[in-house]
Parts: sequence; C-alpha cells; structure tokens
Amino acid sequence: MHPFRKAVESGDHAAMEALLADDVVFTSPVAFRPYPGKPITAAILRGVTRVFTDFRYVREITSADGRDHALVFTAKVGDKEINGCDFLHHDEEGRIDDFMVMVRPLSAAQALAAAMGAEFDRIAREAAEG
Repeated sequence: MHPFRKAVESGDHAAMEALLADDVVFTSPVAFRPYPGKPITAAILRGVTRVFTDFRYVREITSADGRDHALVFTAKVGDKEINGCDFLHHDEEGRIDDFMVMVRPLSAAQALAAAMGAEFDRIAREAAEG
C-alpha cells in the first residue's frame, strides 16, 4: 500500500504532509492554476478531508520505476457520488513533488468546487500559518 494512501485512510494529516516535498505543485480538478508549495497543498488536503464523505481508495497503479502512482478513489460530496484519481510523482528523495487530481462526473466536480470554495478562506489561513 502506498504511504500516502495509508496516511489518508488512517486520517493522519501529519503523515500526509510529511510525504510532500517543499516545492510540491498541487493541480486541482476545479481550479484554473496549480498551487505551488507544501503549506497550501497540505491545507488543501485537510480541506478535502472535511468536504469528502465515504472516501475510499479502490485501486493503485504504479509505474515501473516506482516514481509515479495513480490512486483511484470514490467519495461523496454532499449527495453527489464522485470518482477520481490522485496522480502522484515522487522526486529523487521519495517525496511527492507533483500532485494532480482529476474527478468525474461534472455534477460532482461542480459540487466539489462549491464545497472547496466555501472552505477556501480557512484553507488560505491554514496555509499562511503553516
């Protein structure tokens, strides 16, 4: 089991953050521009755990060199079922330096955008404190 998956499934936010490189870039499925840096990425991940319910990973796919991972998940946002994938790339030191999320269907992505929008002031505060 991938260490990030293990951290998420156990609700261990400190372990999730420890797996991120300082220069990680987070690409959201619902924002136009990527978010650079560990503090904002960690804050976004904490926000997502507040927004998603019934979250579970259902599949892991790993590249031959072990530096790229796809973690397929299902969850709910409000009453919408969402399917998605966390695409992780690891740097030379084994930390996640690229984190891209894709989700479907559109109605669930829209619900996610609205829910994360409602969280964003808190996310920004957490990132500034982090």
